[in-house]
Amino acid sequence: MDYLWTPWRYKYVTGAEKTPGCIFCDVLKAGDDEKVRITYRGEHCFVILNTFPYTPGHVMIVPYDHLDELRKLPSAAAQEMMALSQRMEGVLRDLYHPDGVNLGMNIGKAAGAGVAGHIHMHALPRWIADANFVSVIGETRVLPETLDVTWKKIKEALGS
Repeated sequence: MDYLWTPWRYKYVTGAEKTPGCIFCDVLKAGDDEKVRITYRGEHCFVILNTFPYTPGHVMIVPYDHLDELRKLPSAAAQEMMALSQRMEGVLRDLYHPDGVNLGMNIGKAAGAGVAGHIHMHALPRWIADANFVSVIGETRVLPETLDVTWKKIKEALGS
């Protein structure tokens, strides 16, 4: 029998990394974009890697404003969020050559938001049959590159 070791997921599965406050607001104060995996800072929004990605290249476009509903987001920030979503679609297509791209938001805990108090847009490349038996039955994701490699590729592609 083969074993797939994923020790980096322990914090996620056990909830050991949960902290009070907002993870998105906290990363902005970290002072080290590479460490917290911010790949781009715009005027109203930033782009950050998902620490627990579904696929390589899974990023989130996050407004600086701590808001829990899209309708509360000022127009300029909403426009930048959409512009960055379009830009990330292009970056992901160029870097990963996926069969498709998911863009989406989960607003509120009941809708599946992992960070319910701070809206954010997910952007991730998808391939036909990328949710195989390991993901479906074993509840495990197999990622062919580390987050450090993903960060460097996306940061370079964004020219930031």
